[in-house]
This record gives sequence, C-alpha cells and structure tokens, in this order.
Amino acid sequence: MSVVVAIDAGTTGVRAIAFDHGGAVVDAAYREFTQHFPRPGWVEHDAAEIWDVTQAVLGALTERLAGREVVAIGITNQRETAVVWDAATSRPLHRALVWQDRRTADRCAALEAAGHLPLVRQRTGLVLDPYFTGSKLGWLFSDGGVPTGPTTRAGTVDSWLVWNLTGGAAHVTDTSNASRTLLFDIGRLAWDDELCALFDVPSHVLPEVRPSSARYGVTTADVAGVGAGVPVSGIAGDQQAALFGQACFEPGMTKNTYGTGSFVLMNVGETCPPPIDGLLTTVAWSLPDADAAMRTTYALEGSIFVTGAAVQWLRDGLGIIASAADLEPLAAEVDSTDGVVLVPAFTGLGSPEWDPYARGTIVGITRGTGRAHLARAVIDAMAFQTRDVIDAMTAASGTALRELRIDGGASVMGLLQRLQADQL
Repeated sequence: MSVVVAIDAGTTGVRAIAFDHGGAVVDAAYREFTQHFPRPGWVEHDAAEIWDVTQAVLGALTERLAGREVVAIGITNQRETAVVWDAATSRPLHRALVWQDRRTADRCAALEAAGHLPLVRQRTGLVLDPYFTGSKLGWLFSDGGVPTGPTTRAGTVDSWLVWNLTGGAAHVTDTSNASRTLLFDIGRLAWDDELCALFDVPSHVLPEVRPSSARYGVTTADVAGVGAGVPVSGIAGDQQAALFGQACFEPGMTKNTYGTGSFVLMNVGETCPPPIDGLLTTVAWSLPDADAAMRTTYALEGSIFVTGAAVQWLRDGLGIIASAADLEPLAAEVDSTDGVVLVPAFTGLGSPEWDPYARGTIVGITRGTGRAHLARAVIDAMAFQTRDVIDAMTAASGTALRELRIDGGASVMGLLQRLQADQL
C-alpha cells in the first residue's frame, strides 16, 4: 500500500506524517531543533539543522512504514522565516531569521516614516513590520554580510526544503508563502521590483512562484528513507494549510490555530480585497483549474505572535510547569486569575495593534497570587487575543462569526475551549 508524506516544518520542530489514500494517518515522526536567541528580540534557526532534522524524521517514519511506497511529498512550513544559502554548496550563508525576530523594527519604522506604507499595504496586503521576510532579507544582505552574487539563493523554509529534497534542482515557493514576504504583489501574483528595491533585496535570489499544488521536482537518491524520484507535489504556509485542512472552502469560514503564536484566517473568496486596518490580506492558496489556469483564494488574517510561546516561557523561563501538559491541570486549580492579567507581548504585538515596540506585562499581582493564577492568565491571554482579532475581522468584513474551527497543540485543552467560547 502506498502513502503520501507531509512534512510539517514548524517553528520548534519538524514532523513527518504518512497518510493513506483515504486520508487516514498511518504513522508519524517528530523531532525538535534548536532555538537561538543571540540578543533580546532576536530569534534564529540553523537552516542546516532544520534539513538534518527533516531527514531524521523522514528516515524514522519510512523505517516504520514496513516497505510501503511513498508516492508524493507535500510541505507545510513556518512562513516568514528568511533563509539564505549558496547554490554551489547548498550550505546556509547565515542562520535563518525566524518570523518572531524583531531586529528590523527600526528599519520598518523608518520606511513607514518615509511614506512607503500605502504602497506596501496596497500591493502586499501586509504592514511594515519585522514579522515579514522582506526586511529580514534586507538585513541579511546588509548588516548580516550575506553576498548577493549569482550563486546566492533566498527564500522561506519551504524553498529551502524543496531545494534539498530535489538536490538543488528546484528553487521554488508557492503563492501562499510568497504572499508573506513584503516582496510579492498579491494582485498580480508576482515578485514586485519596486518592493524588492525598497527592501534592498535583489530579485535574482528569489524563488520561482508556483501554485500550491504542482510538481515542483523529484527527490534525489540521498534523501533519507525516501529514495529517488518521489515527486514533491504540494506547498502551503502552515496557517493557510490549516485553513484548507479545516475545510474552510467558502467565504466567511474561519479557523484559528493555537501554536507558538495564534493565527486566525477567514476565507474571503477569489477577489483580492483592499487593505483593512489591523488585519492582513494574504493568499490562502492557488490551485490549477480544469484548464490548468491558476485560481487563487484570498484570506483575511489576524496574527498573534505569542500564545504557545507563553507556555514555553512558563516552563523554561519561570519553571512554573515541567511540561506543556501540566498547564491545564495547574490552571484548573483556581476558578479565575483573581485579577491577574498577562499581556504576552514578548516580541511585540501583532493584530490588531501592530506595535513592534510593545513589551509584555503582568498586572494585578497580590501576595495571594500563585502559580495556578499565572497558568490561568496564560490561557486567558490566548482567548482574549483571539477575541480581539475576531472582533476586528468581523467588523471589517461585515460578516458575523458563524463558526470558529480550531486546531494546534493548545486546542486540546477543554479549559481553553470554554474560555474561548465565552469570549466570542
């Protein structure tokens, strides 16, 4: 029996999942990779380690598949993270700058002060924020010392993985990932020379943009556990993939993913909407129709930078919990936060405030505040931030929220489900 393998290259690790032709999960493997924090507000990954971990989980998965043939590979990935590498060696030229990285906040503020925001909003649907890839690549080519010669390649994590899976034969991305870079015109569905110049990114380093479903290339013989000739056939940014996976195929259907951050997406159909304050307009996916033309679906998005990352902070920073699984039982020990409020702006605030300079705060602490109150405040913060985004989204779209479909690691918490429902 044959299987299709999905590679989910997230912010903290890589998961490989095998599906049968009925869509059922056959098996999966997961491994984390290292997070690097060289300065406050800076977050980096080693792209070579991401590829090594990807090969490790592919090898572990295929070893357990008992000889089942892998007939196709799809990729979903953390989106805005910027990767640069040398085509001649297939080695990274710098650590990848993660979507959480805020080092280009001043650069983005200067561009906004110079009057460039209307151009950026109109063509990309995004805002001038260090969250997105464009300013990160600009930093890499200037402050980071990365050369811009003919062998330099740049892209998001999907591009890096396809490059390695195909032995350097394909330097590609899909429209959903390209739409997160600040360099892509989402109306024309093409890289924009004016935007590339604005961010000091030479266009020749960027990948070819393809639909979200296509034959991008085939694996080489040295890909762990997979072997040669397996087509890489699907790419989507992780949040757009979640929207598709939650079957939000009609305008107005909405999902929220509670991951490292939280991301609320609403399907708004095949017409590219105008910019909306406090929200992002993004490409949800592009699929070929019966005539092989590319049909593109758009979405409104509210991006929340810190939700699951606050759980990691409780575990690794404060030592309040030993594992993420301890959060809900601890929070359930109290009926409320007893007035404790956490604003987890550890890396600025995303939608709807878009304030890269905001920093986290905890208010309402008394002598009676305990570990359980802080744990519950973290869960409350997930629900309140999601409500802020949905309120902005429904007001802008004129469509009342009919149903919110949820996924992500924190979605299994019954307490979060109840608190979120109470807030909507």
